Amino acid sequence: MIRYLLHKIGYALLTLFGVITVIFILFTILPGDPARMMLDQNENSEQLALVKKKYGFDKPISTQYVYYLNDLSPLSFHSNNVENYTFLAEGKYNGFTLLHIGNTTVFLKTPYLRESFQKSGKKVSDVIGNTLPNTFILALFAIFIAIVIGIFLGILSAVYKDTFLDRMIALISTLGMSIPSFFSAILFAWLFGFVWHHITGLNMTGSLYEVDDFGEGSFILWKNILLPGIVLGIRPLGVVIQLMRNSLLETLGQDYIRTAKAKGLSSYQIIINHALKNSLNPVVTAISGWFASMLAGAVFVEYIFGWNGLGKEIVEALNNLDLPVIMGSVIVIATTFVVINILVDLVYAYLDPKIRLS
Repeated sequence: MIRYLLHKIGYALLTLFGVITVIFILFTILPGDPARMMLDQNENSEQLALVKKKYGFDKPISTQYVYYLNDLSPLSFHSNNVENYTFLAEGKYNGFTLLHIGNTTVFLKTPYLRESFQKSGKKVSDVIGNTLPNTFILALFAIFIAIVIGIFLGILSAVYKDTFLDRMIALISTLGMSIPSFFSAILFAWLFGFVWHHITGLNMTGSLYEVDDFGEGSFILWKNILLPGIVLGIRPLGVVIQLMRNSLLETLGQDYIRTAKAKGLSSYQIIINHALKNSLNPVVTAISGWFASMLAGAVFVEYIFGWNGLGKEIVEALNNLDLPVIMGSVIVIATTFVVINILVDLVYAYLDPKIRLS
């Protein structure tokens, strides 16, 4: 198992290296001067030169790429020259010194995603750290809805195959997979947050934390998660229903299920104790993929509902051309994809003994 994990981690690191390289190239060749973006309308030639020198924008692209990898790497190398971009400035990195080699300091740190262009030099890691938890909570709530309701409806659809109930559930799942999230978000916000507000008590927009009327602090308002969570969970719900139905029907046709029926076991016992676990592999695959994609796909949903998550932050960064925030967000999302895929492989080994043996 350890050898397998090391193998997967090696592939994961190669994948992330490729993602980082593509991101750097794409945003480096964009028209515009990053130093001018940071100074906005307050630029002059002296300030422009200082900013370019401070952030390494005056160096060739190949050198800037090496600097960027050095910032992202947990193990980084820093010059003792104050004029050098890699100088170990106080407060710039979070970590500790391992050793000194001549004029170079070897430093162990958390990845440094640099500073925002538009938020007065605020670290990108702080920007993402303030918004990513809200997106995780929203995605967890949405995927919970998809798992619980999807598996339940999928089992019902398989048990009552080719009946009216089966056709109704198929209609629901097809609609769920077909309707775009941004359209569902607008429709749900208007219907449940405006037209039927007097019945539901829900707001058209709102985030997890709301400021009280006197501006003295913030409090959690859980009802704000209902509409964006349901909208975000509709599409994976339709997928889970269909996968659960088809996988369970295939499992129920196996020889060992017929043996269980011959022994006199009830349909409930057969499904719960024998068929369900062996039918979950494709569902786990779908859930893992959807959960990771929700971190990126929540952009429109969060923006429409005013949910202060990573998706809304990405939209604002795109509008303001805040490149470090965009690049950092994409790297965090890519890392989440990779980590979830590794965890899913471990879940496979638990669900399927054949995978465990291989």
